[in-house]
Amino acid sequence: MDYRSILKELVSVSAVSGFEKQSVDKIKCLMEDICDEVTIDKFFNVIAFKKGVGINKKKLLICAHYDEIGFLVKSIDKNGFLKLTNMGGFDPKILLAQEVIIHGKSDIVGIIGAKPPHLLKPEETKKSVKLQDLAVDTGLSETEIRDIVTIGDVVTLKVPFMELLGDKISTKSMDNRCGVAALIGILDSLKDKSIEHDLYVVATVQEEVGLRGAEVMAYNIFPDAAIVIDACHGDMPDCQKDDVFPLGKGPAIGIGPNLHKRLTGRIIEAAVNLEIPHQTDVEPEDTGTEAWAIQVSRSGIATALVSIPTRYMHTGIETISISDIESTVKLVTKFISDLDAGLEGIL
Repeated sequence: MDYRSILKELVSVSAVSGFEKQSVDKIKCLMEDICDEVTIDKFFNVIAFKKGVGINKKKLLICAHYDEIGFLVKSIDKNGFLKLTNMGGFDPKILLAQEVIIHGKSDIVGIIGAKPPHLLKPEETKKSVKLQDLAVDTGLSETEIRDIVTIGDVVTLKVPFMELLGDKISTKSMDNRCGVAALIGILDSLKDKSIEHDLYVVATVQEEVGLRGAEVMAYNIFPDAAIVIDACHGDMPDCQKDDVFPLGKGPAIGIGPNLHKRLTGRIIEAAVNLEIPHQTDVEPEDTGTEAWAIQVSRSGIATALVSIPTRYMHTGIETISISDIESTVKLVTKFISDLDAGLEGIL
């Protein structure tokens, strides 16, 4: 499967948390020919379903969020400059001199202005950057911009899709379009195979603002077991080695109280048996992922976490390795295939 092309398609549409509707057709199109049915719920979770053939079958859920961090237009001043508020966790210092797209009546390009160093006062060089101090310049006057842009319109970063050396991809929203690419790969790997249990493969919404799509979806489906695929921090200079995971060495399998011990053990066993590269992610508290919401849905769901290392998370240059997506697909597909013997000993 050509994951480069899939990722390029997935990042070509914006899906800022709470404003994912315009992306559902793209994701549905990528899924509908490789499963039995695709539905969209009221939150715009995209739910692909593959029917199991077993007699005493259970429900298995695999999910990854497709929403991305972004901004909303908060105000327009008399000179036509736009002020923003963030949707999700941006570090304001990465925004200076960035290009953005304002999704108004039509999409228009703007830039986030940066005061030249020549004009900075000594005390300003020591201050942290705050979002409320930044403004978007589109080149239009107030009257012109108000014809296109309304308060509350969505704004996203405008960045290229870059293919780096060594099978790396760098662009925006790899957190967590890389996980959605893995979902598509899993469905494709299973499309011509019979599986024992009913499989729900879900691209979820509003993860970046409170895990809301996963909470609604898990309550509705109420699976017997769930695997969350998300991004974790890739290796970067000046970061503690224990806090990051090297790219190209496989997904990180989470271990901790938020994660079901026997389910996680079976996933690790699948990785070992098939010699799939993998790493261990120790999560002693809240994982910060949808596993946190799914685990405690209804009367409780056995939940595991598989994460794809991603450098420079929550920036416009999030960087992943294609091989880590491939390893994630192999791992989860192997785990699902092994469940033909049943879920006994896990739940």
